[in-house]
Amino acid sequence: MTEDSIPNKRIFKDPVHDYGGYYNSVNLSWQSHRDRDSVCPIVEYDPWICSFIDTPHFQRLRYVKQLGISYYVYPGASHNRFEHCLGVGHLARMMAQHLQKSQPSLGITDEHIRCVELAGLCHDLGHGPWSHVWDGHFIPKALPNHPKWSHEQASEMMFDDMVKKYRSLDISPEDVETVKALISGRKERCKLGATMPFLFEIVANDLNGIDVDKTPTQVYELFYTRFSLHKNIYNHKTTRAIEYMIMDVLLIAQKHMKFAEYIDVPEKYLHLTDDLFHRINMTESEELEPARKIIHRIQTRDLYRRVDYKIMDWDDKEFCQAHITPEAIVDAAKNANLEGVEQSLVAELTVDHVIVDSSMNQTGDHRCAGGPSLETFSLLMPEKFGELLLRIYTKEERFMGLVQTAYRHVLRTLPMPGEAAGIVTIVPTPPATEAPSTPRALTSTLSFGVPQSRASRTFRTHTQLFGQPIHHFTA
Repeated sequence: MTEDSIPNKRIFKDPVHDYGGYYNSVNLSWQSHRDRDSVCPIVEYDPWICSFIDTPHFQRLRYVKQLGISYYVYPGASHNRFEHCLGVGHLARMMAQHLQKSQPSLGITDEHIRCVELAGLCHDLGHGPWSHVWDGHFIPKALPNHPKWSHEQASEMMFDDMVKKYRSLDISPEDVETVKALISGRKERCKLGATMPFLFEIVANDLNGIDVDKTPTQVYELFYTRFSLHKNIYNHKTTRAIEYMIMDVLLIAQKHMKFAEYIDVPEKYLHLTDDLFHRINMTESEELEPARKIIHRIQTRDLYRRVDYKIMDWDDKEFCQAHITPEAIVDAAKNANLEGVEQSLVAELTVDHVIVDSSMNQTGDHRCAGGPSLETFSLLMPEKFGELLLRIYTKEERFMGLVQTAYRHVLRTLPMPGEAAGIVTIVPTPPATEAPSTPRALTSTLSFGVPQSRASRTFRTHTQLFGQPIHHFTA
């Protein structure tokens, strides 16, 4: 494709989907900067789509990290929702065009394709600071009495506000409703859903989660890749530790800054990005001093510490979440007559010092899309891609040994399968080489799964993230 062949269109080419050149129809010149794109060779949008891209609502996504806190662990995970949405819009259009050309009897029109493309482009307009930390963790705690809220709802809100505010956007009210229905995946919400329900599986597939937002190749590889990404990157132990610290910062600041209420006010929500971290840190008020101290701990890598972990069977998740809690661990520390613990620490330990993190690394049953039986492919394939990764954290390093001892006591006293329904398989806790104790500075144990102190950090340059070589920063 040459530059002369795409007048009045803009191409996007950056490290993920490069945001670059365009043909200037005013002075008839090509304006661009050129870099190779390892995901899509060229991403092209026509002027109509570009009119939506060139709004503050869409440009806001430049300042929201696609992988949230993962950037603190993987420095190469620096791409934003902006380029992600460019890519999803591009893939949505390609999928709809493929259906149009390969199955003309479906009656897919160019207008239908534009609606699918626009839905892909705008599907993440509503993501808040640090993406899923905001809608999945912070909002439910900050606004417990608020009706259930999701970033998809916010995407529709922001799309409505965009169309209302910028009258120059050429889109009919009917197409607005169609785009919002495509974003939500709810085909019953518009007329198109009755005649072409398959189009609603492109951007937001409620049937099995396979849509262009995940870019599948083969179903097995898709589920395995998604599982690996969730377990090794999105739910990395250090990522989760910093997420809990960010949560504490937000909950402290929310009491005084009241930014959670902005989720219903598009004019305010427009300015909520990852920059909120620095806005809180810039404050000088005494009531926000605890939040600033936590931010300082993040910046100096004095993080909440993982104490122990265990991999649970997916079917046991509800049982484990009900019985392994901060309250149960603190109760064991204070009332179980544990050996080898410092009584002064026991007296100081509170529920607020303990975090029980349940990371549900699940990508669905690989057979959900239908097709041949398991044996057709391989007997090595699992029946499900899902597990519960249970991790125990403490906010203060001095409590590590005490919390670990109490947590392991809770495990030993869990009901056996015959005593309580639901508990089936629990992978044994990695054995400690010595009695649990708070580690001294600059020391670490080598046994797998035993808490380590802040002795060192490593940079591994050959780790691959979305096809890009990155440095893996561990702590």
